[in-house]
Amino acid sequence: MGSEFDEVAAATDPAMVVVTTAVGGERAGCLVGFHSQSSIDPPRYAIWLSRANHTYGLALRAEYLAIHFLGEDQLPLSVRFGTLTGDRTDKFAGLAVEDGPGGVPVLTDVPRHLLVRRVALLDEGGDHVCLSTEPVAVRHGSGFVPLRLSACDELDPGHAHDDRRSRADAQGTVSEDPGAR
Repeated sequence: MGSEFDEVAAATDPAMVVVTTAVGGERAGCLVGFHSQSSIDPPRYAIWLSRANHTYGLALRAEYLAIHFLGEDQLPLSVRFGTLTGDRTDKFAGLAVEDGPGGVPVLTDVPRHLLVRRVALLDEGGDHVCLSTEPVAVRHGSGFVPLRLSACDELDPGHAHDDRRSRADAQGTVSEDPGAR
């Protein structure tokens, strides 16, 4: 079933986003292909982060995140946030960044983004964990054509999907309620 499932999933060719977050002055960001609106009323947006990513560990402790919708002309950002690891690299070096809520880094050269607050976490044991979020601010530009997964197929990720060396996993379970921290 694996290869057949992979073919069906790949045919959807999802838009790519960069998710950023910050906690205690530490910033992180990663390229994400698993994301979707998940409720109309109240508005919710879900993102699935790989356990292997540095961003995952920080996002578990963060209250706020930014979801940047990449345009088809922003492949270099997908390369930066999809192939480098925040364990060893400052992915934000040299980029235009402003602080959002909770110090979340907002990539100012990406005209479409959501600033969101984490409201729930779903961890059903897979290699990705779902964060349900509520939008607190929205920025959009015109003439948007999304960067698709098919344009990023040749990227080598900073961590393999089965690399679960996350610092957050080593720290144990994190509360689903960001206000409980």
